[in-house]
Amino acid sequence: MKFSEYQQYDGLGLAELVAKKEVHPHELLLTALLRAAEVNPRLNAITIQMHDYAQKRSQQSLQGPFAGVPFLVKDLFQEFKGYPSTFGSKAFKRANYIAQTNSEIVNRWENAGIVTFGRTNTPEFGIKGITEPEAWGTCHNPWNLKHNSGGSSGGSASAVAACIVPLAGAGDGGGSIRIPASYCGLFGLKPSRGRTPWGPHLSEAMHGAAMQHVLTKSVRDSAAMLDATHGSELHSLFSIKTPEQSYLDIIQRPPKQLKIAYNVKSPLGTKVSSEAEAAILHTTKLLESLGHIVVEDQPPINGMSLAKDFITTWFSQFAYTIQETRSQFNIQNDDFELDSLALAAFGKTTTALQYIHNLNNWGQYAAQMNHFFEQYDLYLIPSTATTAPKNGEIKTPIWQKQLLKTLLKIRQAHRLAEGKFIEKIIKENLKWVPFTQLANITGLPAMSVPLYWNNNQLPLGSQFVAPFGREDRLLQLAQQLEQAQPWVKKYSQIKI
Repeated sequence: MKFSEYQQYDGLGLAELVAKKEVHPHELLLTALLRAAEVNPRLNAITIQMHDYAQKRSQQSLQGPFAGVPFLVKDLFQEFKGYPSTFGSKAFKRANYIAQTNSEIVNRWENAGIVTFGRTNTPEFGIKGITEPEAWGTCHNPWNLKHNSGGSSGGSASAVAACIVPLAGAGDGGGSIRIPASYCGLFGLKPSRGRTPWGPHLSEAMHGAAMQHVLTKSVRDSAAMLDATHGSELHSLFSIKTPEQSYLDIIQRPPKQLKIAYNVKSPLGTKVSSEAEAAILHTTKLLESLGHIVVEDQPPINGMSLAKDFITTWFSQFAYTIQETRSQFNIQNDDFELDSLALAAFGKTTTALQYIHNLNNWGQYAAQMNHFFEQYDLYLIPSTATTAPKNGEIKTPIWQKQLLKTLLKIRQAHRLAEGKFIEKIIKENLKWVPFTQLANITGLPAMSVPLYWNNNQLPLGSQFVAPFGREDRLLQLAQQLEQAQPWVKKYSQIKI
């Protein structure tokens, strides 16, 4: 199959060609590998190859909704038996860690028939909204190679937007599906807490704030893959009721008239670009043209307090991750990035009482959103505050690095997180992406929909948050928006 034909299809479209025997899975794989060979040296989206596995699998009799479709998994919590997992970290890379079992989410993707041929780039342990790990280097945005693909699912986003694959594995603990979806012009859905599995390596991540799913070109691919992967399993701590009807069937019907609240102000009081405002204005007009009611409003949640509670959990959990990695591999400081060591130092000082207080606040935010959704069906906000930043634009200044090195040496780095300095850290870290953490903390489903491109052809997503368990409502609306303003043909405009 020629690439010019291959890139026109989403995953279900390619699977349909396979089912009709119009193309063989091995042909699709060859096309994907040739495309990867052509553009990945410039993108740096795929970091670990699995070509031997893919070649054998593409010759097998495959079943499932995505039978024969080329696929990539994220190199973070999506372990693949017999292949390296580095979590974007020099520590795991140097240790040459090889997974002994598949993650359950990988098993479910495999059961859907996909053909996995590689693992994708991600920041160290997924802690940043950009993908520039020291272990693997910068992942570039296909729309403009000078810009970043976002994080932490940056490699997957870059590969899908470049049409190497029509969909790829992703995960979202603070926006890591929706941020790269926004920057790369993709559809990205973060499921509700407990919707997709975490076992067997973990029972949950960040108290259910982190969820796994895919990044896609089309809405229906996301719906079909959620059908294939959702549901409880023996290892997962959280689970959620299975819908009575498949998501793929649900999106065949348009949504009812929806009452949607929207807001463009940063919850942190940080600057929001005119492009983000333009993206939401464009989306509100499109929604109204489709018959929906759009009202400017926002939930009564203190954004800085929510950000502090998110950061407390994030840093504390990360301190545990670093400690476990040290004990597993006897690793030294040089095997971790400086920013990672600093975050772990901050998190290590959190007391048990502080941590429990923080978690109790999470419940308050969920309750406030539940009350908010008594008035509205959905909440619309920007996915990101700006279009994709340039590579290297978001980095720790040299003077701060020197200060961190000194404080880490004398074990005083945690002092930087005391007093009002923590607010400065929060604003500096989250000013690019202040809108995504709300859905993670509350466990609500949320999606980034690609409806806006600026004059330089850089995309910026519109984010919708729904009541708990209402992925059906999100997917129905997304399908309606995609039909009203098709975006799939946009990917053919990318010239790398």
